[in-house]
Amino acid sequence: EKAVNLKKDLAEMQEWMTQAEEEYLEKDFEYKSPEELENAVEEMKRAKEDVLQKEVRVKILKDNIKMLAAKVPSSGQDLVTELNVVLENYQLLCNRIRGKCHTLEEVWSCWIELLQYLDLETAWLNNLEERVQMTENLPDKLDAINDALESLESVLRHPADNRTQIRELGQTLIDGGILDDIISEKLEAFNARYEELSHLAVSRQIALEQQLQTMRETDHMLQVLQENLVELDRQLTSYLTDRVDAFQMPQEAQ
Repeated sequence: EKAVNLKKDLAEMQEWMTQAEEEYLEKDFEYKSPEELENAVEEMKRAKEDVLQKEVRVKILKDNIKMLAAKVPSSGQDLVTELNVVLENYQLLCNRIRGKCHTLEEVWSCWIELLQYLDLETAWLNNLEERVQMTENLPDKLDAINDALESLESVLRHPADNRTQIRELGQTLIDGGILDDIISEKLEAFNARYEELSHLAVSRQIALEQQLQTMRETDHMLQVLQENLVELDRQLTSYLTDRVDAFQMPQEAQ
């Protein structure tokens, strides 16, 4: 009777494993929204816990069958053979569910990381847009132009590492068919805004550099002119002091 009960327990265990495999490993999942992906992650965590909780039952079953086989070898040997099959299948199920759970957790982590990088770069784009707007309607002063240019250039020196991460993370998820529509839409919007603002910022940078160069050249010319006028004034004052007749002075002094 004990052998019959153990055989029944083995059959129930095998049936449960078959159902678990069908439910957790053979279903075709489509992750088209973050909610679907998050739900799948939570479901696989529960599946992993559910499968691992059966470990105690499997151990008890194993001990009982070995005890029976030791006492009654004739009836216990067949149960040992069936037990080995169940143990192998159970271990395989545990490994596969652990693997799928780990994969889904990595995918979810990849999605969260992508959102974090997008938030960082969006904040940078907002800052860049603000700095570009600050270059409009500037007072026609050298210091104001120079400060605006330096401010804009400091933002433009932002490293490209985050954008590389966004591209790689997004492509990894899209290649896996995970949230591909949502990610494609987010990346398209981000890249379009990045290209537009970067182009505008570089154009403003070039314009400010040219304006600054022109103002510096003008200032230099005015400075040279001022120095010449001071020298001329000195010479004229000297001529007047010495009561020199105008026709005796050089042509430029006349």
